[in-house]
Amino acid sequence: MRQVQDGETPLDMKPLTQFGSGVFELRERFDKNAYRLVYAVSLKKAIYVLHAFIKKSKSGLPKPDAELIEARLKRAHIVDAED
Repeated sequence: MRQVQDGETPLDMKPLTQFGSGVFELRERFDKNAYRLVYAVSLKKAIYVLHAFIKKSKSGLPKPDAELIEARLKRAHIVDAED
């Protein structure tokens, strides 16, 4: 996240285009686990962390996680638009 805050592009970053532009996933492997952090940079006021989790499935983003990210992204848009 420090690289993102500094305006840099981390090597382990992947765009999640299913949520629109500006939503990315950071990927990290440690001790046989796959960790994920999803964040949005397309908003004006801040970088919004939408979800962090340990990935269990081998393929794709699990539906409950995708639904949670979508809901939090909508909320981030609302918060970002407030004065």
